[in-house]
This record gives sequence, structure tokens and C-alpha cells, in this order.
Amino acid sequence: MKIFEQLERTRGWDTEEQAVLDAVRRVADQVIAPKAAAYDKSGEFPWDSVKAIQALNLNAVFVPEAYGGSPARYALYLAVVKIISQACASTGIIYATNFHAMKPLIDFGSEEQKQRLLPRIAGGGLASLAITEPEAGSDATAMRTKFTPDGNDIVVDGGKTFITSGDVSDLLLVFGKWSEIDDAKGAISALVLEKGTPGFSIGRREDKMGLRASSTAALEFDKVHVPRANLLGAPGDGLKILLASLNKSRPSIAAHALGIAIAAFKDMTAYMNTRRQSGRRIAEFQGNQFLLADLASELALCETWLDHVADLVDAGATDIGVEASIAKLRASDLAMRMTTEAVQMHGGYGYIRDYRVERLMRDAKITQIWEGTNQVHRQLIGRSFVTK
Repeated sequence: MKIFEQLERTRGWDTEEQAVLDAVRRVADQVIAPKAAAYDKSGEFPWDSVKAIQALNLNAVFVPEAYGGSPARYALYLAVVKIISQACASTGIIYATNFHAMKPLIDFGSEEQKQRLLPRIAGGGLASLAITEPEAGSDATAMRTKFTPDGNDIVVDGGKTFITSGDVSDLLLVFGKWSEIDDAKGAISALVLEKGTPGFSIGRREDKMGLRASSTAALEFDKVHVPRANLLGAPGDGLKILLASLNKSRPSIAAHALGIAIAAFKDMTAYMNTRRQSGRRIAEFQGNQFLLADLASELALCETWLDHVADLVDAGATDIGVEASIAKLRASDLAMRMTTEAVQMHGGYGYIRDYRVERLMRDAKITQIWEGTNQVHRQLIGRSFVTK
């Protein structure tokens, strides 16, 4: 693991940042990781782990100081996601989803909205990003949820599906189409929906293959009256808000995937250095060493690219759609390959739940699907080289 220790040293964390990371690692090791398997088995929401995160005020890492936060570099936020996700991928995505849902409010919300809503998140509140619908996945322009202006309110009708933390969140950033704009793209708008609003209800809670402790719910909106003061920007600003937000949420998914990949690599190398076949440790077989070389190289390269994207964000760059897609694509593909190989190296033991690699393989798959499927990301990256 020397190469990864050297990579960590190059990140140059200052004293305060290192203190945050050390505290997160302690909680991850002592609280989150020991409970991960039980939560995965039961499918219950990991409140103990979430409360441990809230006790560290980790939402404050991405909330501006004026609204109760203690803002840090984007690089630090990504590092926190990786650490939590190594311990429990479900808990990692619950934490990351708070950022995905509220960063658009931070970047595009009015001063009044931020003063009113963000202190809840800085204090440990949960948030959800509600985009996906049964007929609108990677193609967000196909969404049918409707926003109809009604005096000082906006009436929301429709539904969402596969919404992370949708049943437990305090605030939900909901995307829909403005009824008075007749354009599939131009009508997309965004508003903040507060928990407990009349007409808002929770539908089906999904029973998933992986990330079983992270709740995934369908949401239903039946003439939900939301104050117009909760609209982000103007009617029709939603697509602009969404695309800008994805540039920061996709690297966050990459960090989540890399947390899973790192956990699998550690479990695999530890097992290969103790398990013996034909009188030799299986790590001593040349073919297996070739595999380790490939996986370690890809992990180091993905980590380095994610560091590069974080540096771009921290420097204020905004036109990073391709860079964000590369990070998400390669990290999620690696997570799936890494966990699959880890199961293979464990042999029959990898297929039973006594070993963590079985859970990691199930957790990894979704990272190739959400925040745009990897087929979409390959198209986005490839299309960027087509001359106009």
C-alpha cells in the first residue's frame, strides 16, 4: 500500500483538514464499519451511523459559514465520502446525497432561501435530490412532474422514483416542468420541498440488491402547494442548475465508488497474503500478481484523476463536464471490476456473506448506473472530440 500512502501525502492537508479526516476515520472504524453488515442484512436505515456523522458536523464541510457551516475544500469533502464509503457504502451515499441535493441551493439559491433553509442542513439535516421518474432516467428532459403557478404558491403534481433518502429527508430538491413553458428543456425548473408539506407522500420503498441500508423511495405529489419563495432561480432555470450541479455530484459518485474499490482491494490483498494453495500464498502466484498490478495501477490513476478534478473545482473552474464524466466513468467501472475480482480471489468464501467482498460487489453495481449511466458518460466524453 506504499504507493497509496505516498499519494495521500501529496494532498497536503493542513492541520484542520487532517483533524477532520482523523475524526472521520475513527468514527468510520469504531461506529460505522462494525454495523454495516447488520444494516445490510436487515435493510434498515442506519440511523446510528448517520447520527455519528451528524455529531461530527460533516454537512458543515460544504455549507457556507454565513448559514451555519464551516466550509472546506471540495477535495476534503471527496476524501470524507471515500472514507465513509469504505466503511459502509450505504452510509457513504446518504452523506453524499446531502451534498448533491443542497449544492444547487448553495450555488443558485437566493440569499433569503439560503438563510432560511441551509442552517437545517448545516445542523445535520438530511436532503434528497428528486430528478428520476419511471420514464425519465438519464434523459431528464422526459420528466413529467408539473409545476403550476398559483398566486404565491407553486402546485406540484406527479411523482419521482428511485430517490435516495426520499422517505427520511428534511429538504428535497425537486425538478419538474413549468406548466406555462411549452418546451421540453426550457420548462425544467427546480424548487425546494420541505418535509411534511400536505399532498406530499412516500410511495414504494425499494428492496435493493446493494446499498440496502440506504433508503430508496418513490415520491408522490398530489396538488402539493409549495411557496413560490422556494423556487430556485426563475421558471425554466432548472436544466442550467441541473447540468452545473452534475459537474460536482458526479465526482462525488466517483469518490463513493473509489471508497468501495479501496475496501475491496484491501480485503483482497489481505486474503491473498494469508490464503495458501499448493503450499504457497495465492499472492505469490505470478498470474495473481499481474492482476494486482493492473488493479493497483488503475486505482492509483483514478485517485489521481479525482484529485485533479477536485483541484479544478477548488480553483473555480466551471466547464468541467467531461472531466467529471471521466472521473465517474472510470471510478465506477473500477469499483465493479475490483469487487468482482475480490470475490473471485476469495473463491467460494467470496460468495457467502461471512466475507465483506460479497456485499461490496452488490454495492458497487449501482455506481455504474446512477448520475448518468456509463453508456451516457462514454457518449458525452466521445462527443466532446467531434469537431463542429
